[in-house]
Amino acid sequence: MSERLHDAAARAVSPTLTTSHRLSCRCGTLTGYVGRRKTHRGVCYCRDCQACAHALGSAAGILDAQGGTDVVATLQSNVTLARGTEALACLSLSPNGLLRWYASCCNTPIANTTRNYRMSYVGVVHTCLHDASESLDEAFGPVRMRVNTRSARAPVKSTPFGTLKAVAGISLALVRARLGGSYRRTPFFDSRGVPVASPRILTPEERARATKGGR
Repeated sequence: MSERLHDAAARAVSPTLTTSHRLSCRCGTLTGYVGRRKTHRGVCYCRDCQACAHALGSAAGILDAQGGTDVVATLQSNVTLARGTEALACLSLSPNGLLRWYASCCNTPIANTTRNYRMSYVGVVHTCLHDASESLDEAFGPVRMRVNTRSARAPVKSTPFGTLKAVAGISLALVRARLGGSYRRTPFFDSRGVPVASPRILTPEERARATKGGR
């Protein structure tokens, strides 16, 4: 049975698989899944996302031709890491910057979060969402927001309406998670709100090199 047919058969009998999309690092050590509901797909062209891609040494597999990173924005409670969590690591471009989670086994970007675990936002990076059984469009819909387009390597058409709608949806979900307490369900922080992996802060020299494209 082909991998695609095998996955289709598994989804037919598993409620979890029918409502989620597989997550895996490139080498398959770290695995899990992301729920399809309450997600917003977008592309970020900011200089920090570009620098992070270079810092991990795999910019060609992360960034598109304009320097954008495809992410699925959702709540941390919507992400489950099932196996290989010992490989989960994170870095940050600065002492107060975003936590950029990746699989240390193969440097696959996994997700970006803020440092405040009470803000349940997570942007899951496309590099860990490639699933032979379905495309990202099939799982999460098309890209509807493009942000920080001024930092793109080439002109990118902005999406003001799509971005506004997505931001409003995400903001409402974050408020509900905070009030309802579901922000506590997260694979990235422990019960005290401490990151499950100590962030590695890039040195000024490392950041400068990454910002220049890893040169």
